[in-house]
This record gives sequence, C-alpha cells and structure tokens, in this order.
Amino acid sequence: MSKVPGSAHLNLTFGGLVLLGGAMGYLRKGSQISLLAGLTFGSLLLGSGYMISRDQEYKGHVLATGTSGIMALGMGHRFLTTQKFMPAGLVAVLAAATCAYNANKSMEWAPTKSD
Repeated sequence: MSKVPGSAHLNLTFGGLVLLGGAMGYLRKGSQISLLAGLTFGSLLLGSGYMISRDQEYKGHVLATGTSGIMALGMGHRFLTTQKFMPAGLVAVLAAATCAYNANKSMEWAPTKSD
C-alpha cells in the first residue's frame, strides 16, 4: 500500500499530465513554449506532491494552489481568445479544479497561532 497521502495524488497526477502535455505540444507542433511551460508547471506540481508526501502539507498545497492558479488564468485566457476547448479549455478547467482543491487543503493545513 502506498505511503503517499491521498491529498498528494491529485498534484502528482496533474503534474505528470502537464509534463506529458508539454512534450506532446513540442513533438506535434514544435512548440518550445509548450515544452518549457509543461516542464516548469509539471515540475512544480510534482514538487508540491513530493512536499505533501514528506510532511510539508501546507507548503506543498500552497505551491500547488499558486501553480495551478497561474495555469488556470493563462490557459483560460488562451481559451477565450482562441475559442478552442482542446487543449486550452480542458487544461483551464482542470487547473481551476486543482487550484480550488489545493486552496481548500491549504486552509486545512494552515499553521495555527500556537504553532
């Protein structure tokens, strides 16, 4: 059985998908921006999952909230300008859901005044 906490799974999965998506954008269209963004944001999300699994839950969720929030805004803007759901709209929706989940978890794991 996995010792990775359940709250890390979303970030690890989404981070892996973002990495794959960036690589696919590069391989299919030659987009270096897709590759760079996929590597950057995917690595940050994977890093947040790692932090959560290493008892740094609050910091990991805060990192994932910021990362996925930036992705949601950027890809949401791209979707609104292109009106193409794939991939921008799908990534915007997934990133917004990931942001909301991690924001909620950040509040749950926030240090109290006695900490």
